[in-house]
Amino acid sequence: MVKKRPPINYTSREFDTIKRDLVDYAKRYYPDTFKDFNDASFGALMLDTVAYVGDILSFYLDYQANESFLDTALEYDNIINLARQQGYKFQTSALSQGMANLFVLVPANSSGIGPDTSYMPVLRKGSEFTAADGQNFTLLEDVDFGAPDLDTVVSSVNATGTPTFYAIKAPCRVISGQLARETVTVGDFERYLKIDLDASNIAEIVSVIDNEGHRYFEVDHLSQNIVYVSVANKSTDRYTVKNIMKPIVVPRRFVAEAVRNRTSLQFGYGSSSEIKSESIADPSEVIMNVHGKNHETDHLLDPTKLISSDKFGIAPSNTTITVTYRVNPLGSANVSAGALNNVVRTFFQFDNRTTLDEATIATVEDSLEISNDEPITGGSQYPTIDELKQRVKSHYFAQNRAVTKQDYVSLVYQMPGAFGAVRKCSVSQDVDSFKRNLNLYVVSSNSDNVLSKSGETLKENLKTWINRYKMVNDTIDILDAHVVNIGIKFTVIGEPSQNKAAILTECARELRSNLELIGDIGQSMSLSQVYKVLNRVPGVIDTTSVQFVLRTGTRYSDVFYNIDDNVTSDGRTLMIPEDHILEIKYPIDDIEGTII
Repeated sequence: MVKKRPPINYTSREFDTIKRDLVDYAKRYYPDTFKDFNDASFGALMLDTVAYVGDILSFYLDYQANESFLDTALEYDNIINLARQQGYKFQTSALSQGMANLFVLVPANSSGIGPDTSYMPVLRKGSEFTAADGQNFTLLEDVDFGAPDLDTVVSSVNATGTPTFYAIKAPCRVISGQLARETVTVGDFERYLKIDLDASNIAEIVSVIDNEGHRYFEVDHLSQNIVYVSVANKSTDRYTVKNIMKPIVVPRRFVAEAVRNRTSLQFGYGSSSEIKSESIADPSEVIMNVHGKNHETDHLLDPTKLISSDKFGIAPSNTTITVTYRVNPLGSANVSAGALNNVVRTFFQFDNRTTLDEATIATVEDSLEISNDEPITGGSQYPTIDELKQRVKSHYFAQNRAVTKQDYVSLVYQMPGAFGAVRKCSVSQDVDSFKRNLNLYVVSSNSDNVLSKSGETLKENLKTWINRYKMVNDTIDILDAHVVNIGIKFTVIGEPSQNKAAILTECARELRSNLELIGDIGQSMSLSQVYKVLNRVPGVIDTTSVQFVLRTGTRYSDVFYNIDDNVTSDGRTLMIPEDHILEIKYPIDDIEGTII
């Protein structure tokens, strides 16, 4: 006869229910041997101990199950790891890029008519500047003050009115961040070598070079073995085309993996002895390798894979590598107009310097000034957990091509941080177009982490990035979203026995913590959500009124929006056009309440 097993309730998962089931089990199956259920007894201690262990095991079982799926994960780092499994590349700290103007004084020539061309310098890329708030910026390209199309005006004259110095104005591209270097000693050969960098907030890996002078190139994935590099153009058209794009094979390569403010470098598992040639392979050897067959199959030439090694790149060994990277120490990389005004370090180059007067050269170098007419934007904060999950899902379905609106949004957020980042974006069909024209609305953040227009350089980078993935017959206009600054006014009824001032303070704090102060472009805002948050505050009996108000003035956006005309008939939702975005710019000042 088979002994019947006692029933076990597998739905009991927390301390109280587990202990209750244990007590019932003991009373039913051990009525004669276990009778003391007093809370102070040793038996109660044993039951509490087992229930405690069961509660802990249930908690970690639920935790591990939840953190294994993107939809239910709550830990930021776990979400990033799950995102990486789906091909999403997390950006740690985006850089801001923009245009600025350089000014330098050049002595007049012997006749006084025009500047002396021999003292027109070239300011080399890598020269450094700072903004009023301390943000660091670096010159991205060489600036030739001898270019023929630059603005030149008389700066000073002598007693007879003859010009002595001319001021030359040259536009330039700058990028935020500060260059730093880190050396890492590598021992014996190790497959899939991974190096964790010490610095935080690394926005871009500039170069990785070992002691032997070998350079390692960053790629999107280790199976990619060709990259495109820019080479300075020395031809006569160098003023219009500054760089030439060249494809090169990169057997030495790595991918950069980021988890919030930490960055690591991942190499392949090949060794340097396996490299036959570092030049571009002969295409005939790539596509005609038939291995003795008397027929040919359809061999395709993949332009990203021009070497036959399957080792995913060469890993460094028995050497010391120097990693140069760009960091954003202050966290925010954006500056307002006119804030970039300090010259820190310069690299000047003069033709035939030995024939020039050093005192005059020093005067030219000391006269350098910089200023930005427009805000430089592109830096952004980490996305929230919900935003990150949505970006990962959109990226997975996009599969490196843009077909749907969600594909375009995903690609915008995936643009490498070295080229800047937008805070919010949205795509909609252009109703006035007869073709497949799309309007891409973007908005960035300024140095105070509030919404502002995206810079022209950021838009140009975005245009170049999207062109790699968009459909051939799609045309895209990149436009600025209109920022509407609003505030919230509310009235609540408080418990008479409690401190009303404390209740009001807690109401404002809860709204700032639980409301999306910045929605998506074209996303409406719900008054019902405000009621829900306020009614949860301890001490609040009821919320009697909630009102959205337009914020105007010198501190706010100049976009006018009639709120009363755009609240739905039931009074629950504030509607917003597809090219507008709502923002509570200053939560402390813009959220006001009264209590009765």
